[in-house]
Amino acid sequence: MMASTQNDQAAREALIKRLNRIEGQVRGIRKMVEEKRECGDVLKQIAAVSGAVHGLAGTIIENHMAMCLAKAEDKAAREQTVAHLVDVFKTFMK
Repeated sequence: MMASTQNDQAAREALIKRLNRIEGQVRGIRKMVEEKRECGDVLKQIAAVSGAVHGLAGTIIENHMAMCLAKAEDKAAREQTVAHLVDVFKTFMK
């Protein structure tokens, strides 16, 4: 159990690092707009942030799926878990 807690903490810290990086990118975009930088340059940075956010979401979804499926002990629980995960994924895709 201790290793799981340590793994969870390491994963959480990695997510926070990614969020901090994304936050810095967004601040950079605001600064670019304030400085009236070229639209193409701003859009490139927006695309980079979008990719970073989608990557972060993918990691969170992957971790959530693995955790949920590991907890499903029987066929009924697995079916319920899969239905839940489909709902989570559909919500993300909106």
